[in-house]
Amino acid sequence: MASEEMEDLYHIPKQYPRGKYLLTFDPLDGSSNIDVNVSVGTIFSILRCKSDCKNPKVEDFMQPGTEQIAAGYALYGPSTMMVLTTGNGVNGFTLDQDIGEFILTHPGMTIPEDTQEFAINASNMRFWEKPVKRYIDECLLGTSGTRDKDFNMRWIASMVAEVHRILTRGGIFLYPLDEKMKEKGLGGKLRLMYEANPMSFIIEQAGGASSTGRERIMDIQPDNLHQRVPVILGSKNEVERVVEYHREDTRKNDAAA
Repeated sequence: MASEEMEDLYHIPKQYPRGKYLLTFDPLDGSSNIDVNVSVGTIFSILRCKSDCKNPKVEDFMQPGTEQIAAGYALYGPSTMMVLTTGNGVNGFTLDQDIGEFILTHPGMTIPEDTQEFAINASNMRFWEKPVKRYIDECLLGTSGTRDKDFNMRWIASMVAEVHRILTRGGIFLYPLDEKMKEKGLGGKLRLMYEANPMSFIIEQAGGASSTGRERIMDIQPDNLHQRVPVILGSKNEVERVVEYHREDTRKNDAAA
């Protein structure tokens, strides 16, 4: 197993049986919300162990998101839910505390292609790249601008809660690359293996899209366990719009060079 909260791999103790799989997980996403009683969760991703499954190495975990065989999250909110994909759509299960079992309550979850809701940490606005500023400015202008519709903004600071809302009613979530991260030598805020890949798998299986702004997240070849990437995911048409703004900005920069 590999955890966001542990620097190195955790090997299953020898007295326990082992399978042919590798597990990466974020044990408590949104932990900053615990004190204020806002929803938090657990995110996980399952990969196939392709070599020595008795003593796997870090290199065995270096698989792109397209190699995931399952991914999901548990949401600890007013009700406890588990949302899961094995590559054949997305299903949501709710914990029935009377019998201690998860019951299928949300079969075939899908994301609308269009949305009027976005989630981003607006306090970082001054650090955003031009394509992200352009997109958010258009959303904020609403019917007064070029979009011909008004948008609502949401920000929970819990990726599990943000993604669950998007799965339930649509939306777009952005934690983009910004100048502050570049100065610190970071490729993004969220971890590829523990957050971006499993959530991207879920979002895509529900009919949405997920990108860094420059490339599909699940196509990225990991180079270390704790690699960070920008994340833009949710309703397909909105994600594609942000990606196109990044392409246009790249073309302008290339033409000016």
